[in-house]
Amino acid sequence: MKQLLLTFLLAVFVNTTCFAQTIALSEQAQASILTMGPGQSLFDSFGHSAIRLQDPTLNIDVVYNYGVYDFSDPNFYLKFAKGKMRYLLDRKSTSGFLANYIDNNRWVKEQILALTLSETQQLLEFLENNLKPENRAYNYDFFYDNCATKIPVVINKITSTGIKIDSSFIENPRSFRTLIQENVHWNTWGSFGMDIAIGSVTDQVATAEEHMFLPENVYLGLNNATRSAEKKDISLVKEDKVLFINNPVAPASDGLKSPLVVFGIFAAFILWISFRDAKKQKRSRWLDVSLALLTGVVGVFLLLLWFATDHSTTAYNYNLLWAFPFNIFIVLQLAKKAPKKWVGRYLRFLIILSILLTMHWIIGIQIFAKALIPLLIALVIRYLYVIKYLGLLPAVEDNRA
Repeated sequence: MKQLLLTFLLAVFVNTTCFAQTIALSEQAQASILTMGPGQSLFDSFGHSAIRLQDPTLNIDVVYNYGVYDFSDPNFYLKFAKGKMRYLLDRKSTSGFLANYIDNNRWVKEQILALTLSETQQLLEFLENNLKPENRAYNYDFFYDNCATKIPVVINKITSTGIKIDSSFIENPRSFRTLIQENVHWNTWGSFGMDIAIGSVTDQVATAEEHMFLPENVYLGLNNATRSAEKKDISLVKEDKVLFINNPVAPASDGLKSPLVVFGIFAAFILWISFRDAKKQKRSRWLDVSLALLTGVVGVFLLLLWFATDHSTTAYNYNLLWAFPFNIFIVLQLAKKAPKKWVGRYLRFLIILSILLTMHWIIGIQIFAKALIPLLIALVIRYLYVIKYLGLLPAVEDNRA
């Protein structure tokens, strides 16, 4: 009967939004950090972090998770697109929380923290206060404010002297983009989409602290962290253990549907049309209109991501050098049999932009999606052909004031 009552009380504890009154933890209480490995979907590719709090005496074992989002939030997708994504803190029983990761073949590691009872109590109170409806939401940022970056912030808040993380745990500092590509295969549509959307700000080498936007780097960082206790520095993590070992699955490309294959076929099609046009001394206007419209629309989208959203990673995006927004304004001219003379000069300008893109890539100002290479080559060759073809046409006077 007592066991049944304890189970009932635990269920109430877990499912209540916040404690009506703060529970006084026993000497057996301990706090730990859970790190979960990557999953198979794009959103799971980077792993996950959460905070576990246990008290065997009080039959408490729960996980606080900063990685929850609410699809029912008004204008959810619009907020996501504008970079105003709201994430939530949630609390769940540890058994229920871990079952999801084990079922999805994702490894789980636990780091038990060297906290005093007072600090563990403060951690409970801090998290419960954060769990209140008015406090539980925060503005998510993929690099700077996510489930992983929350971990050292929370620990620093509840320890009297804070923690020190030895930056040597990052032996080979990388850029944000490289860190992303280490977790998502480059020849997948997820990786391609990110490479197109994020700008050169992600090609800067990240500091050791910035590497900790990834859960696995938080795990490494905490294992290299110390804190002051009794006038000496001690390790922040007093015990590190593996809760679940998964069966590793190597990241895979999208095969025949991958970006490289698709853009390779698309580029080959452009080159074939251009070769056929050259033999027949003609110009397939529909192709030029399609390319100008496609690159122009993509450019407008990238421009909006840069200036019309709050995303911190989409600024200074030099994909605009090939997806030039003003291309949409030459669509009507390219649809004509004999465009104005300035169209030829405009296409020369696009070739110069392509050369600048190549220089940016070589120097390392921005790394571009490898799958774009066939398309970029095909675009330049098509521009050269159209310039040559327009030069053979009778002069068409510009209508200038």
